[in-house]
Amino acid sequence: MAYLPQDARYDTMQYRRSGRSGLKLPAISLGIWYNFGGIDPLENCRAMLRRAFDLGITHIDIANNYGPPPGSAEETFGQIFRADFKQYRDELIVSNKAGYRMWAGPYGEWGSRKYLVASCDQSLKRTGLEYFDIFYSHRPDPETPLEETMSALDYIVRSGRALYAGISTYSPEQTRQAAHILKQLGTPCLIHQPRYNMFDRWIEDDGLVPVLAEEGIGCIAFSPLCQGILTNKYIDEVPGESRASKLSNRFHWGDSVTEQRIAKVRKLNSIALERGQTMAQLAIAWTLRLNVMTSALIGASRVAQIEDAVGALNNLAFSEAELQAIEAILAE
Repeated sequence: MAYLPQDARYDTMQYRRSGRSGLKLPAISLGIWYNFGGIDPLENCRAMLRRAFDLGITHIDIANNYGPPPGSAEETFGQIFRADFKQYRDELIVSNKAGYRMWAGPYGEWGSRKYLVASCDQSLKRTGLEYFDIFYSHRPDPETPLEETMSALDYIVRSGRALYAGISTYSPEQTRQAAHILKQLGTPCLIHQPRYNMFDRWIEDDGLVPVLAEEGIGCIAFSPLCQGILTNKYIDEVPGESRASKLSNRFHWGDSVTEQRIAKVRKLNSIALERGQTMAQLAIAWTLRLNVMTSALIGASRVAQIEDAVGALNNLAFSEAELQAIEAILAE
């Protein structure tokens, strides 16, 4: 059956301007890092993308290495895009990234012009898109001059492969330098994609937040739920089908389900209940409280998780007492 999106899809979603640019993103964006690979059921992927769009989530975030296997999330998205979303291309923001290893040899990862341009071309082919709305340097390269990496992003934009340039996981000083180089080249840095959640606050601690504000760069936080730890999922036990179970509690970014963390989540969940929210909704709303935050980038394995995340927008305001209570719990 042909997909027809809901007419009311823009009625309740919030859209926030990315820095000082003209582009607005939905407050909730959908990333397809997990659960959209070649090993995942296509119909579940299609159901999640359809429901996300029906809820006003216009931004889909991909990277060349997403899967598994690497590249397969792009292929999955491309297949669904051609079947369901092609006529709505101008209503979508599709972002892509390159920086991690994709092929053998010295040109298959990091931040050289050779790798970034080739990666972008491969990603366009796998997705079947004519251009990406945003193309990121996925991580800083310690050996390639920053000028080369940024000039590659500038070239990708000027050649029509992407509309905007972004960076991910760059330090505050690297962000300031990258923004300066891109500004000189005439392709401003649109957005920074750092990891940020209640258990990982480096963008506050290391000073990235004021840099983004000063440079007029938007911010989209990935892993706002700390890979599912900041949800109700692990409050009682580790479910057999959970990511923690599948990965033997060895997450990316050093995350793990520990009793100390879960004890904090239980207390945070009490605050969520008082606010009329789930634990996940509280965590997302807390992430979005920062003025520089354009969007919270969620992952999902089923439709209900997307619906729950969007429900966070029903209550984004925090009282000073609530913020103090959350800080006290996190400091324990």
